[in-house]
Formats: sequence, C-alpha cells, structure tokens
Amino acid sequence: MSMKYSRQREMILNNLCSRKDHPTADELYLDLKEELPNLSLGTLYRNLALLSDNGTILKFNCGTSDRFDGNNNLHYHLICDRCNRLYDLDHAPLSELDAMFASDYEGKITSHLLVFYGICKSCNRSV
Repeated sequence: MSMKYSRQREMILNNLCSRKDHPTADELYLDLKEELPNLSLGTLYRNLALLSDNGTILKFNCGTSDRFDGNNNLHYHLICDRCNRLYDLDHAPLSELDAMFASDYEGKITSHLLVFYGICKSCNRSV
C-alpha cells in the first residue's frame, strides 16, 4: 500500500520507532507536541490507524487504551493485567509455530503474533 508523503507521519513514525515503551496515542501526542505544535490528536489517530493498517507499526489493545510498537519485526509481548502496559519479551521467535499450526490448517499461515498476559516486573514488586 503506497502512501503519500507526510512530514507529520514521518515524525510520528520516527518517534515511535525510537521508543521501547509502547506508548498510547495520548503519550505519543504529548511527546510530539513540542516538535509539531500544529499536530492535532485527530491527525495523530488517523496516521496511527494508517500505519497500523498497512503493517508499518503494530497496534495492541491493552485494556482501556491501544498501545503502539514501531518494531514490526516478529517478537513477543506481555500485557500487564494490572497497569495495562505492553512489554517486549526477550525471547527468540518460535518459527516452528507457523509450521506446526499450518499442518492442521487448510489455508496458508504466513506468520504469527503472540501476546502473553500476566504481571509485569514493576507491578509484581509492589505486591
């Protein structure tokens, strides 16, 4: 899917790709507002939708809000049941999962996305 160039979209993507914290749209908006004073929340939401719909970024529903990841390479995540934050898990992708599930499926499996749910380190320490 080809997109017309947009300076705002490029800055949104660059900001998102430079982060590891998987921000919400509101967090991203607050971070970008200094560099892009004319950026509206509506423009940000439209660009995030466009970028996630075409696979440039990943979008995760984490309870009350969506979180975004600029790293669209295959990797796994944990969504914390307490704080609703999204974390990368440091584990190599299991490529054999595609073949394992493809053997029992009549269609074609090309990749997978795996999300774990549990308690993050920070929330686990505060128990």
